[in-house]
Amino acid sequence: MKVLDQANKLVDFPAFRAVSQGDIPEILTDIYQEPVHLAVWNRVLSPALHQACDDILLSGKAVQIVMAVAPENTLAELSKELGKFDGGDVLCQDISELVDMFCCLFDQKCVGLRLTSLDRAMCPRFHVDKVPCRLVTTYAGVATQWLEHQGVDRTKLGVGNQGLSDDVCGLYQRPSDIKQLANGDVALLKGERWHNNEGGGLVHRSPALAPHSNRLLLTLDFMS
Repeated sequence: MKVLDQANKLVDFPAFRAVSQGDIPEILTDIYQEPVHLAVWNRVLSPALHQACDDILLSGKAVQIVMAVAPENTLAELSKELGKFDGGDVLCQDISELVDMFCCLFDQKCVGLRLTSLDRAMCPRFHVDKVPCRLVTTYAGVATQWLEHQGVDRTKLGVGNQGLSDDVCGLYQRPSDIKQLANGDVALLKGERWHNNEGGGLVHRSPALAPHSNRLLLTLDFMS
């Protein structure tokens, strides 16, 4: 498949897009492989971290943290925000390690960090991100849903759905086409602004939440 790059030159674009996942963090380096548009570290949260995240949601206090952080100051900056929560120090440590990993993997000096508690779907429609790559992990609650590249009709994204819902507009064929990350998974979602990846960004959405349920979601983004 040929597409035009930013210099209007024809370049090869792999029609097949792959998912790479495994139970070691090194699997995230697979995002650099051209066909891979989703790399997932299938991790199980430690009992202490799992309990800390549940306690934060059960506290009833909303979490809305948006900041730019460098690896060397993440722990201190997050502690200012999460110190009021029981178990906040455990969560701060884990997020600090993910920031360090993200910056090392992509040679970033700082990242855009968003940690938020949600009682409804933040992005309920399937979409692609206009970013190079985004780290997503759900600490508590149901995790992000996504569609395999080969089963998506991208003309139905955005206004192409003509006002119809995702399940009837023809974006995908059957409910079983919807895949879902697991609680605790650390995922790298390749976006439309990754080099030569226009038209290949991962199609995903926030899951619908049952009444009186919540999510605790972390995302990390490039700052440059």
